[in-house]
Amino acid sequence: MKKKVVFFETDKEEKEYFRKSLRKDFSLAFIDAPLVEEDLDKYMSKIEEAEILSIFVYSRITEKVLKALTSLKLIATRSTGYDHIDLEACKTKGILISNVPLYGENTVAEHTFALILALSRNVHKAYYRTIRERFELEGLQGFDLKDKTLGVIGAGHIGLHVIRMAKGFGMEVLAYDVQKQSFLAEIMDFRYVPLEFLLKNSDVITLHAPLNDKTYHMINKDNIKSVKKGTLLINTARGELVDTEALLLALEERTISGAGLDVLEGEDLIQEEKRLFSPEVPQESLQKVVRNHILLHREDVVITPHIGFYSREAIQRIRRTTVKNIRGYIRDNPRYLVDI
Repeated sequence: MKKKVVFFETDKEEKEYFRKSLRKDFSLAFIDAPLVEEDLDKYMSKIEEAEILSIFVYSRITEKVLKALTSLKLIATRSTGYDHIDLEACKTKGILISNVPLYGENTVAEHTFALILALSRNVHKAYYRTIRERFELEGLQGFDLKDKTLGVIGAGHIGLHVIRMAKGFGMEVLAYDVQKQSFLAEIMDFRYVPLEFLLKNSDVITLHAPLNDKTYHMINKDNIKSVKKGTLLINTARGELVDTEALLLALEERTISGAGLDVLEGEDLIQEEKRLFSPEVPQESLQKVVRNHILLHREDVVITPHIGFYSREAIQRIRRTTVKNIRGYIRDNPRYLVDI
């Protein structure tokens, strides 16, 4: 009997790719929406016999979801991050997790600079003005990136690509990371510094850290006061790295002059607005949604809908790796397993 694989959060092209790659050896099912607790009953007939789940970042694999899926053995997330999966519950139930660790280092780094340039040269303001046939320059003066200091929080695969690009713009670079690569710092000409020093001395701060208990709200009400006045803040990693309430206050006080955000706190609720009316959604999550709507209407904020990873080439890499992860599992040679 073929093992059953259920894919969540898939579009037409993904379905075609996975059918072509896997249908000979697997029983496949596709659900366009994310897998969340509130919709579990609706999908049970399709997923109760699934041995493999493939999800993206808006699915929430909780203990309740895992308890319902008694046949589940592998979760193949089509993302690098896995904070949307309850790791402890998976460990308890002996469920393996595979991810896609290397697919979009340059892709996300390029989007990071798209956001930086949009803010530093007021591209978003100029666009809205010119489509209204207004061409005056007042209020559109930007600033050069050359000789400015970029602070990179999280100097892993993506962060290092950002540093390479920053050097191409003639920027100085400070980096904060719990794991230092001194040789690379010397070769690429950047400095590792404490987080507080980075916040105080950077003209642009960009986040590329994973989300976990230690990095949750790593930019918060306390340390955001240390930021150099007029700094730009860029986040293409995870929304929860930044306390949105603290960010709004810093924007109001002009401590931060602009923010480029590809990710937001509680963005899964924005994606699935019907969930806002669920009694299971905590009050704190609703407050995050309200704050996000305030950010959306600010001229000094550029928001994109989590598309930092979304290039043609990166999507192809994600799909190929996901197929390899699933095939590796049935061959007793699992790939890219998350250490839990």
